[in-house]
Amino acid sequence: MKKNSTKITVFLGVICALITAGSSWYSVVFNDSRFVAPMDLSVYAFRMQDLPMIVSGILFALYILYLFVMLMRIIRVKKQKEASSRMTKRVDPRLGLLGFFGFTGFLGFWTYHADKTVFPFVFFIFFGFFGFFYEGKLSATLMDERYCENKLKANYSANKAAMSIIFFATVFLGQGTLMGNLEYTFIAYIITVALAIALNLFLSSFLLYRYDHEELPKESEG
Repeated sequence: MKKNSTKITVFLGVICALITAGSSWYSVVFNDSRFVAPMDLSVYAFRMQDLPMIVSGILFALYILYLFVMLMRIIRVKKQKEASSRMTKRVDPRLGLLGFFGFTGFLGFWTYHADKTVFPFVFFIFFGFFGFFYEGKLSATLMDERYCENKLKANYSANKAAMSIIFFATVFLGQGTLMGNLEYTFIAYIITVALAIALNLFLSSFLLYRYDHEELPKESEG
């Protein structure tokens, strides 16, 4: 069942990429690069040639949302199983590659320039999924007392780092507008919070891996 789900996810991703590439080619060749090159949407007038790019954009957004929902479901199921088991769940370290979806957050600079849309900046949260690499390395680990203590310590450190960033960003950006522009201030705050959440997700896994692999202090030397 899990293999089928993975195959479906990969298949949908490939289809989405092909549709996006095809619609971009069509727009560049036959539609004056509309929606490929930056354009002023305040004077936008719909025409039928725009449909391929509009459809591909909607499909891409739906696929990203689908990935996010699937990942949240995986995390929830994982936590439920961990609560009823003394061994950590097996996680493929290659899931850490999903962290590269964080780079889709840079689309926000394009969408903001095009039509003032800032939502894509939220995708910076995906950088936190690089932590799956370290979580995968802790697959099938016995959750003994030392492991549980390390997990609490890792979560505390990760939460402290993320909350500190959000706190200082709130204090700094709350002083006034950034570069004399309230919209830039809002964008900077969204990016900071998204990256802070990503840092929390990554550090909680990375620090747990590091603590778990530290050598125990020698009680005696002989």
